[in-house]
Amino acid sequence: MGWRLSLLSLLALLAAIFPTKARSVTPAGVISSCSESLSAADAAAIRAVIEAYRSAWLRGDARGVLDTFTPDAVLLPAHGAPPIAGTAAITRYWWPPGAPPATITRLDVTVDGLEGSGGFASAHGRDDVEWTQVEDGANRAHGHPGTYLNVMRKQPDGTWRISRHMWDDGPSH
Repeated sequence: MGWRLSLLSLLALLAAIFPTKARSVTPAGVISSCSESLSAADAAAIRAVIEAYRSAWLRGDARGVLDTFTPDAVLLPAHGAPPIAGTAAITRYWWPPGAPPATITRLDVTVDGLEGSGGFASAHGRDDVEWTQVEDGANRAHGHPGTYLNVMRKQPDGTWRISRHMWDDGPSH
């Protein structure tokens, strides 16, 4: 009888901490505490940030690329490379001092999934990137397809920015 009372007490405590009104359980048994979904305006704004990111790369606009990220953004590069945290570190990672410049010649990005609630959202899809870079005095072309996952965070001014950006590279072209 004592264990039943303990179990009931634990369940009552959990119900107080996690109100059932804001929770739902998916068919797979995953508990979701999202009480609101993204508005159409938020979804459009997130898609616009992803397009601004793509367009800035194609223009060779480093500042434009960085402006799509939060100041504390983290890159989670492919192949298990260490995380890159903050815009100063991201700048050194993507535009290292003294490195030959790379010119992005193609960047296709799809948004295959977009969901979120409140001030956070996730977007995922595929990308295909091609670039040229001078190596040993010759202009060389590179490229590969890949996948990405962005965690987006709504800013105090209502805009959305990329907070976490993770990608994987497919085989080179």
